Amino acid sequence: MTGSDIEIRSFRTVFSLERRIYQFDRFRLNPGGVPLRGIGYAAVLMAAGLLAGAIPVVSWPLGLVPWYFRDIAFPLGLATLLTVLRIEGRPFHLAVGALFRHQAGPRHLMGLKRRGQPASVWLPSPLIWIVDGSEPAPRALRYRGPGAVLVCFPHNRVDWSRTLSFRRHADVSIHPIAGATTATPTGLELGSQAVLEISPHPLDQRVVQRG
Repeated sequence: MTGSDIEIRSFRTVFSLERRIYQFDRFRLNPGGVPLRGIGYAAVLMAAGLLAGAIPVVSWPLGLVPWYFRDIAFPLGLATLLTVLRIEGRPFHLAVGALFRHQAGPRHLMGLKRRGQPASVWLPSPLIWIVDGSEPAPRALRYRGPGAVLVCFPHNRVDWSRTLSFRRHADVSIHPIAGATTATPTGLELGSQAVLEISPHPLDQRVVQRG
C-alpha cells in the first residue's frame, strides 16, 4: 500500500453518509463540519422557543431567563446534544418517529389488519399430571375425584370400607409390588369426592383387594 491508499475496515462508514457544512460564505467552520441535521434541530428548537414565548402561561417564566440563553445558548446546546445522541444506533428524529408510530399503532392485529381488543380470552381448563411409575419409585400422593386414573406400575390395590376410609382419609390405596418389573395397566374411575392414595411403601402381595 502506498501512502495515498485508504484501508476500509467497515463499509458502514462508506454508506452512512451525512450532509455537513464546512464553509459559510468566506467563513470556514470547524474541520469536521457542522451536520445539516444539527442545524435543523437548532432551527426547530428556536421556533419552538418563540412559540412558547407567545403563550401567556409559559411566557412569564421564560421571561425570567436571559434572552441570549433562552434564544441562542439553550437551542444550540440542545441541538448539539441531539446531534451526537444515538438511540439504538439511529439518529434522534428517526428513533423518536419509530417510538411514536409504535405507541400510536394497533396493539391487536388479525390478518395484518387493525382490530379491537378482544372482549374475552379463552383459557384451557387446568390439567392434572400424575407420575406414571416410570421413575425409580412411585411418589406418595392423594387424588380426589371425579376422574379416571391409569396405573402403569406393578401394584397391589386395597379398597377401604367407609369406616376405615374415614380413618385413613382414602377410599382406594395403591401400593407398589417390590421386585416386580412388568405390569398390565389398570384403569380406575373415581366418583365425586372419592380419594385415591398412592403410597410408595410396598404391601404384602397376599393382600390384593379388601372391601
